[in-house]
Amino acid sequence: MPSADADVARRVLLAAPRGYCAGVDRAVVTVEKALELYGAPVYVRKEIVHNKHVVRTLEKRGAIFVEETDEVPEGARVIFSAHGVSPAVHDEARRLSLQTIDATCPLVTKVHREAVRFADGDYDILLVGHEGHEEVEGTAGEAPDHITLVESPEDVDHVEVRDPEKVVWLSQTTLSVDETMETVRRLREKFPKLQDPPSDDICYATQNRQVAVKQMATDCDLMIVVGSQNSSNSKRLVEVALEYGTRDGHLVDYADEIDEAWLEDVATVGVTSGASVPEVLVRDVLDWLAERGFEDVQAVTAAEESLLFALPTEIRRDLKAAGQDVKKVQHDPSSIPSGREGSLR
Repeated sequence: MPSADADVARRVLLAAPRGYCAGVDRAVVTVEKALELYGAPVYVRKEIVHNKHVVRTLEKRGAIFVEETDEVPEGARVIFSAHGVSPAVHDEARRLSLQTIDATCPLVTKVHREAVRFADGDYDILLVGHEGHEEVEGTAGEAPDHITLVESPEDVDHVEVRDPEKVVWLSQTTLSVDETMETVRRLREKFPKLQDPPSDDICYATQNRQVAVKQMATDCDLMIVVGSQNSSNSKRLVEVALEYGTRDGHLVDYADEIDEAWLEDVATVGVTSGASVPEVLVRDVLDWLAERGFEDVQAVTAAEESLLFALPTEIRRDLKAAGQDVKKVQHDPSSIPSGREGSLR
């Protein structure tokens, strides 16, 4: 238990917005609807979204997650994850006669189209992102001969281009806004003619969640971010909290991963979640904290979000044929059970 004075009020600052973004919502619903329409198994290339609990829940319903397309039986149905894939993956799927459903987030698709457009114009494209991340691999695959990956501001010194007059930057959608802008600032110092993407590449949800954490950070002794270790945007939230004044911060998948020692001398706990995290996991964390004296929960609202994306064409077509409504695309929170249910752990 925390050793703060009994007279000190313990509270939780709860970030809003948090959790599912429109792209994740769309991707998870895509798998759920595919299982309803076609029955199990439905194959999914890579994790549909970067959240351990979501993946385990869908596996229990009959989704089979594979690393590469060639692991899917010839002629079977496969869903591409929200992070996007390269043209080479689409080509392989056609070669294997797979029935594909593309759940790529539309904001990631936008970056892919920008890469193709600038490559067609013979630009050097400086892609700000993390090596090995699925989104980066998909975007780079659109124009491999034109794209150079820039992982951090420190990498800028080593970047070379063919023509400093024809260079543009794009970015992974889930990065730290501040670090990305610092990387771009250094790139522009080196390449004054550097062009910006036609519209902001870092997604609205990533930015909104970071803004909420920035607003909370100085008032929090501890920041708990619910999210998985392979979730780029979730990890960034911990980094942002620490950078903006929170004394301590941790990333957890489940409430029972919280160490009670973290509550030592803590009066205010900040709670938020990455863009691929179902709200039920946040509720588990709030319950865990309430059991330890942190019952006062105050919302910190940085923005309102109402964006919804249409489901992939194949799903909408088959839902319509089955006489189901295709207009509203929103995840049913009850479809992902609590992390406190041991059957999923």
